[in-house]
Amino acid sequence: LINAIFFFQICFLLFAVLYIVSYFIITRYKRKADEQEDEDAIVNRISLFLSTFTLAVSAGAVLLLPFSIISNEILLSFPQNYYIQWLNGSLIHGLWNLASLFSNLCLFVLMPFAFFFLESEGFAGLKKGIRARILETLVMLILLALLILGIVWVASALIDNDAASMESLYDLWEFYLPYLYSCISLMGCLLLLLCTPVGLSRMFTVMGQLLVKPTILEDLDEQMYIITLEEEAIQRKLNGVSSTVEYQMVELERELEKVKSKKTNLERRKKASAWERNLVYPAVMILLLTETSISVLLVALNILYLLVDETAMPKGSGGPGIGNASLSTFGFVGAALEIILIFYLMVSSVVGFYSLRFFENFTPRKDDTTMTKIIGNCVSILVLSSALPVMSRTLGITRFDLLGDFGRFNWLGNFYIVLSYNMLFAIMTTLCLVRKFTSAVREELLKALGLDKLHLSNNPRDSETKTSANGHQKTL
Repeated sequence: LINAIFFFQICFLLFAVLYIVSYFIITRYKRKADEQEDEDAIVNRISLFLSTFTLAVSAGAVLLLPFSIISNEILLSFPQNYYIQWLNGSLIHGLWNLASLFSNLCLFVLMPFAFFFLESEGFAGLKKGIRARILETLVMLILLALLILGIVWVASALIDNDAASMESLYDLWEFYLPYLYSCISLMGCLLLLLCTPVGLSRMFTVMGQLLVKPTILEDLDEQMYIITLEEEAIQRKLNGVSSTVEYQMVELERELEKVKSKKTNLERRKKASAWERNLVYPAVMILLLTETSISVLLVALNILYLLVDETAMPKGSGGPGIGNASLSTFGFVGAALEIILIFYLMVSSVVGFYSLRFFENFTPRKDDTTMTKIIGNCVSILVLSSALPVMSRTLGITRFDLLGDFGRFNWLGNFYIVLSYNMLFAIMTTLCLVRKFTSAVREELLKALGLDKLHLSNNPRDSETKTSANGHQKTL
């Protein structure tokens, strides 16, 4: 009983920290104008709390594997230390089970409830209010559950048509939910397979926008002078335009905002120290390239392990247990490297997710994101974070076995699926990096051949425009 109370205290403390951080993140992006009427304010507040809970669960799923890896190394280094006795195998197994349970709860219950509750108005003929909206939401949830269960039932009956499988179709708790969550995890891993290679190549552009680049053959004073003249000219045009010509004012205001943004960037580059310009930017680029290369190398080695050793399968090996043996060849240093790579892959997957054209308009904006879009973003982050431990183990980034329901997915035991996943990840990541670092050469070749007008490789995300000393725009 004491151990159970201690376990729930630790879980509550960790989740409280994650919930507070998630609340501040969501309120930073949530549109303030959504809280006007009393009834809508209550609905938005409930949806906000459910979204915050889901985002906290997503953060817990991301931290699950790194926390387990570092805990294993700490228990190996200090096996008899009194102050870390609370850190044991039962705690880690319990955290994995809770993460799986809450992920299912958020994915199948809380987030659909928040969405339908936000869109509900109450059935016709009933008195409007919170109760009517809750009733409509519950009816929609029941219909959605019946639809999903029916689809899973038909798919299972078509795939496995033997007697044992037909009997398992009537077992809701032991078959339906694990099978459904296994399908969701496979979809999440496929989404990560699509987002992560794109994000790994986009990280160089993102970091280039956040950091100050070295000043090579550039005159920042002359560029500042040109930008200032452009700003003054647009401001004079804006003052001279009549208020009746609304479309001209809108265009001039947009152009003025762009010029001010360029001016702010130039001022930042001008104020940056020589160390920040000439040391930080190259060091960060080299670090990103090193981490990406190590990730691809580990995936290539994992492909070889899969071909020669059956224990390399994510579902085929039984680990020695928490605190019994180090799962990394280089001990604590190797475990730290695995943790860095896992976080790097997660950040890259999020960057790649919002870089895809299909999810381009899905990106949240500060103080201008509706609750519907916040719910969609929370669901997407939950799917990605829940699939992150599975992807890390499948790609061989870590040898730490998946615990709880994460290691019971059916497709993890399929050799061809796991091998194909590793090969596709290595090939797609390599192609994205090659495309990223050869884009400038490709543009010059197209210009030399006179094919630049066909826009064969025009990608506004990969190209960065800047103002040269003579005021013309050039693409790097």
